[in-house]
Amino acid sequence: MVKRAKKRAKNESLLGSMFTLICEHQIGLSVNLLLLLFLSHLMFPRIRWRTQKFFHLSYYNEESGMYTSGIDDLSYVAFWIVVFTGLRAGVMDYILHPLASLGGINRHRDVVRFVEQAWLIVYYSVIWPMGMYIVYNSSYWFNLREMWTDWPIAQMDGLFKWYYLVQFAFWLQQILVVNIEERRKDYAQYLAHHIITSALMFMSYGYYQMRVGTVILSCMDVVDIILSAAKMLKYLGYSSICDYAFGLFMATWVVARHGFYLSICWSLYAHTPTSLPAACYNSDTGVMLAPSDAGYEKNGGTEIWKNILQTYIDPHGPVCWNANIEWSFMALLFALQLITLLWFALIVKVAWKVVNGEAADDVRSDDEGDDEEEEIEVEEYSDPKHTIPSPSKAKANMAMEGVPLEEEVGVESLTFVRRNSPGVLNYKRSSTGRGGGNRSSGISIPGHGDRKELLGRIGCDKPS
Repeated sequence: MVKRAKKRAKNESLLGSMFTLICEHQIGLSVNLLLLLFLSHLMFPRIRWRTQKFFHLSYYNEESGMYTSGIDDLSYVAFWIVVFTGLRAGVMDYILHPLASLGGINRHRDVVRFVEQAWLIVYYSVIWPMGMYIVYNSSYWFNLREMWTDWPIAQMDGLFKWYYLVQFAFWLQQILVVNIEERRKDYAQYLAHHIITSALMFMSYGYYQMRVGTVILSCMDVVDIILSAAKMLKYLGYSSICDYAFGLFMATWVVARHGFYLSICWSLYAHTPTSLPAACYNSDTGVMLAPSDAGYEKNGGTEIWKNILQTYIDPHGPVCWNANIEWSFMALLFALQLITLLWFALIVKVAWKVVNGEAADDVRSDDEGDDEEEEIEVEEYSDPKHTIPSPSKAKANMAMEGVPLEEEVGVESLTFVRRNSPGVLNYKRSSTGRGGGNRSSGISIPGHGDRKELLGRIGCDKPS
């Protein structure tokens, strides 16, 4: 099973310790939280009106058979964040890792990468067809102007609402993933991408702009399916097929994430002045209440956050569209485009390698520096009165002299470090030559990493 523990820091912060705890117990924490929720719902009928919003879609209109939106929908999002956390860890450990072994993948880093990409394929293979189904059966299928007409549309069917809230939960959970697991060299780019995406979804849902959000998500998700498939082929050893898949991925990336995406940004700029004039509207009926020259200020027409968060704070009140809000969305959309352009520059480097006969390899995040995970962080002993040689030099001295090395170590030199949970599975890497055996003590003595060497140093080990 896959272990994705973070590397230990010399002085790990409380927040870092919390993230490590979550990382090492993702399944257990998720299952316990869900059990607590369901048992509370079953055993305490008086609180069911509070607990049911976590696992039932809220704001159902029996007359129309449609749903509206509101603040309780965030509880449903929180529920799915917990579900995704446990489901991801469980599927990766108990389904995808055995598949990696069957595919002949033995190297720890490759196993981790393989199951990560396989999980993304599992998710996107379900969610992307659903998004395409929604867009295909809508009035804005290849008609971008329709994304803005008849705004605000507060009512939606159950499938549309479930899709959007689950996607929102997925991207929030991705922020958690990049923080609880070992950081890669492009951590900042991924974190910024996930935060901007989540902010856009939060704002679009609160501002009745889910139609354009669904179109953007559909454009983005198809690329991730092809990219993950290409990476899996690489880890399985199918280099030639991987190169062709990478070519397909690159073409899809350009069309979807730069072509279609920028056309949506252009539509926001070009179509909204006529299809969505600046005015205040009734959020329930969509009827214009006050154009920009009559009662506009009175209804909060020029305010930004009051209107963007209208669904969450006043779902039946007036909502207004103005140029400030338009450019707020535009700024976030272009920030997202900037990150994809940076990634595209790295993709071009990979394409150049393929043209020159090298294998395709994603250079965005595959290199993390050291492949090894630090089990114990050893601090240097700085007391000038006691100079302790490094473990490698000590071993050399012991081998030359044939006798144990005895050294006096004061209690002030002992460092207590947090240990891995015994339930966390560890990988042994044959390529490193490190045994990585379990140590029974939670005490680290500076400069002493090996138990046998330590016993020899303090005179407790029998000479060989």
